[in-house]
Amino acid sequence: MDDQEALDAYSSTVMRVAQIVLPSVAAVSVRTRQGAGAGSASVITSEGHLLTSAHVVEGAIGVEVAFPDGTVAAAPVIGADPLSDLAVLRADIDTPPPLTMGDASKLGVGQLVVALGNPRGFSGSVTAGIVSALGRSLPTRSGRVIDEVIQTDAALNPGNSGGVLADSAGHMVGVNTAVAGIGLGLAVPINATTREIIDALRVEGRVRRAWLGIAGSTVPLGPEVAAKAGSKVGMQVVSVSSNSPAAVAGARIGDIVLSLDGVPIADPTALQRRMVEGAIGRRMEMTVWRNGALVDVVVLPEELRVR
Repeated sequence: MDDQEALDAYSSTVMRVAQIVLPSVAAVSVRTRQGAGAGSASVITSEGHLLTSAHVVEGAIGVEVAFPDGTVAAAPVIGADPLSDLAVLRADIDTPPPLTMGDASKLGVGQLVVALGNPRGFSGSVTAGIVSALGRSLPTRSGRVIDEVIQTDAALNPGNSGGVLADSAGHMVGVNTAVAGIGLGLAVPINATTREIIDALRVEGRVRRAWLGIAGSTVPLGPEVAAKAGSKVGMQVVSVSSNSPAAVAGARIGDIVLSLDGVPIADPTALQRRMVEGAIGRRMEMTVWRNGALVDVVVLPEELRVR
C-alpha cells in the first residue's frame, strides 16, 4: 500500500466512524445558578438515556440537548458521579439509536481513535488521532483519582467534555473529559468498571462506595517486610480521619498497609479499588507493618458520602 492508499484508508475509516456515531452525539446546554455551560453527550439506551461528564452538569438547574438532526429536548440529570466524572441524562423523546459500547481494556498504544463532540459550540465536530498512552490517572475534585484513563492526541477543546472517544469500528471506548495540554486529551474509559457505574446511575441515580478514612502514599519495603508481603512496596498511612472506620479499628499514622481482605495493597489506588459497594458494612482484615511486626487490624468500611 502506497502513501496515498494509506491516507485514503485512514480517511475512509474516520468518515465511517463519523457516520455511525455523530447522529447519536448531542450538544449539551446547561443552566446553573452561576451562569451557563456547555458540553456533549451520547445516547446509550433506546429509552433516551445519554452519557456525559459529571463536571459538565455540575450544579445544573436545567439541561437541554440538541441533536444534529435539529431535535432539541430537555434532559434532566438522572444521576451523576463526580468520583468517576460520569453522569446520565434522560431525554423524554425518541432519540437517535444508542451507541455500541466498546471495551477500552482492549485498546493499544498507537491505535486509531476518533473524538466526536461539540467543541466551542461547533456541533458535530470530529477529530482523529491515536492512543498516546494508557493507564493514566486523573485526579478529581474530591481528591480521589480515576484509573485507567486514556490519553490521546486527538484535538479536544472546551465543549468536547462528555463527548465520545470511538475506535475504528465506531464503538464508544471513552468519554472525553479533559484537555491536559496542547495535543494531549484524556478520556474516561468504557470498561467493566465504568459500565457498572453507568448502570447504577441509570437505574439508581447514584453509585455507592465504601470508605475507611485513611490516606497514604507508596513507600518501598525493606527486604524483611517485602519477603513477608510478597511485594516491594506498600502504602504508608499519612492521615487517619477522626471517628472514621479506620480510626475506630485502631489504624495509626505510620502504619504500612500490606493487604486488605487478602489482596495486596501497593498504593492508595489499590486501596481505593477495594472500596466498592460490596465492602460497605463487611468486616475486613487489614494487615499492616507496625513497629517491626505484622499486625492485623479489623476494619468495617462505611458508605462514602459525597458532598
